[in-house]
Amino acid sequence: MDFLASEAWITDWLWGLPLIVLASVIHVIGLGAIELGVERSLKRAKRVRGRLATFVAVVGATVLSATALHAIGAAFWAGAYLWLSALPDERSAMLYSIGAMTTFGHASLHLSDRWQMLGALEALNGMLLFGLTTAFLYATIRNVHAAMLGTRAYPAEGVEEMRAADPVGPSRQSWS
Repeated sequence: MDFLASEAWITDWLWGLPLIVLASVIHVIGLGAIELGVERSLKRAKRVRGRLATFVAVVGATVLSATALHAIGAAFWAGAYLWLSALPDERSAMLYSIGAMTTFGHASLHLSDRWQMLGALEALNGMLLFGLTTAFLYATIRNVHAAMLGTRAYPAEGVEEMRAADPVGPSRQSWS
């Protein structure tokens, strides 16, 4: 495993792993805060008649908040690139960071050979964060849908009984 023994790559890993953990922990805490906001919104929404409008508002706000969490994670990485002088300015660092996190990349921005592994580690972090967000959005949409129908998607008790009775979830009903 000579490729891991390179001094430059060891430094990249020493910077990258804590950044992955930090960005992931902040992301999970942020998703938890979003979940609390969704629960509060749904409690208030019980008094509102427009199910579709409530669904759109809650899911839209959730997506917007999750996007902001990704921007925060990218900003931490961009800050690290600036601290390490891996990129010349804030704009380049943020653009590179979002490109790496989304694995989109940017044709005119590149890290020096010295820090290229760090960029790959950010892409790995982006995959983890987008996976967390995807799972969270799926669960949120399912729970909001269930709340709009007056059922709970995941009751605290009786999960096995619910799965046995309806393994797919609540039935679809018309939305007003």
